[in-house]
Amino acid sequence: MTSRRRTLAWLALAAASPLARLAHAGAYEDFFKAIELDNGAAVTHLLRRGFDPNALDPRGQPALVLALRDDSRKAAAALIAAKDLRVEERNAKDESALMMAALRGNLPAARALIELDADINKTGWTPLHYAASGTSPDAVAMVKLLLEESAYIDAASPNGTTPLMMAVRYGQGDVARLLVEEGADPTLKNQLGLTALDFARQADRADMVELVTQSVRRRQPNQGKW
Repeated sequence: MTSRRRTLAWLALAAASPLARLAHAGAYEDFFKAIELDNGAAVTHLLRRGFDPNALDPRGQPALVLALRDDSRKAAAALIAAKDLRVEERNAKDESALMMAALRGNLPAARALIELDADINKTGWTPLHYAASGTSPDAVAMVKLLLEESAYIDAASPNGTTPLMMAVRYGQGDVARLLVEEGADPTLKNQLGLTALDFARQADRADMVELVTQSVRRRQPNQGKW
């Protein structure tokens, strides 16, 4: 193929494919830099030019999962508004966008993703596990939202860990109390035979030890002193 023909072929491809033009212009780097800087306007601009909202970064992270993980809220909002977004794109750890929104306490993103049919009760680790371990100011509100949307309160992770176990070890006390009030079972064990009480003790959280102990007593009123 002559040099002139190669040039004409490239021009035809570029004219037919917005992504080809974007790639040539370095838009891939611009796109993920905009997410890193939480530049929602730049993300929107690239999306309008035809950039794929489901693009993966060099480490295989879906753009939206990355934006929510890094709490780039403006960038995440721009991606959620994209027409061709696939909300259940996951990373190598099977983490979804809703899980990251739950962890960060990003209520607007979580509500929008639920509206787009994000999977609340996915197998394995769930959004409720992540919400229960979150420490943001909206952690309690996030757990309430997921429970209102029928999140399974005693969901078991691949190793049998429940949201209550996560809350008493890593999360906020008010989140753990909410889960107990809503009926989380404190007697469940994970694959290592550990209960929520064991998780609280390992974290050296006396208030959580007391919370779980009282919850177990209420479930076993005729067992005497526990």
